[in-house]
Amino acid sequence: MTAAIVADDVSRTYDLDGVSVQALRGVSLTVEPGDYVAIVGTSGSGKSTLMHLLGGLDRPTGGTLLIGGRDVSTLSPDEMAELRNTTIGFVFQSFHLLARTTAQDNVGLPLVYRGAGRRERRERAAAMLERVGLAHRITHRPNQMSGGEQQRVAIARALVTGPSVLLADEPTGNLDSATGQSVLALLESLVDDGVAVVLVTHDRDVAARARRQIVMKDGLISETR
Repeated sequence: MTAAIVADDVSRTYDLDGVSVQALRGVSLTVEPGDYVAIVGTSGSGKSTLMHLLGGLDRPTGGTLLIGGRDVSTLSPDEMAELRNTTIGFVFQSFHLLARTTAQDNVGLPLVYRGAGRRERRERAAAMLERVGLAHRITHRPNQMSGGEQQRVAIARALVTGPSVLLADEPTGNLDSATGQSVLALLESLVDDGVAVVLVTHDRDVAARARRQIVMKDGLISETR
């Protein structure tokens, strides 16, 4: 079985006002299907940069990065966008839902870029909302839902394209502890279905639930637990 993501000696350097800043300094990491990985580290450690690379939102300036078996350095911008849409699901701390749009249409949005028809989008979105326990909220807009429900809508949106990897950036950061626990339990259920879950967090309790912890420091992996 092909690894979901393989990073081999990956580096990322930014040019900021003529100054070269090395955010990643040679990171090697493999994410297998069904993996459950937490990336932890202080601000400036490189964890967010690594997350952007693993999700195909950015490209490394050195090393090799394979996503779904494809070398990102060989892909055009359109091919990168297609790879993200078919392989990666994203969940963010602040949900990023469309305020005036129902839960069903928020979840179906990624399918628009697939060219799916309205009926297919609505059917698949409804199925995903049921999967995350929100069948009763299908016609509700974000302002009619709690923070935990909004995050579940965001997770359903991330899953509707059938990705092999779910990247979650501080997914419980805006939630109370009880709601955060339920969201983590939902993410962990995806692992049992073979989806690789990679989350970035500064919360030690959240990280401890993962099967593997990648500790970032100064643009390098300093420890794997």
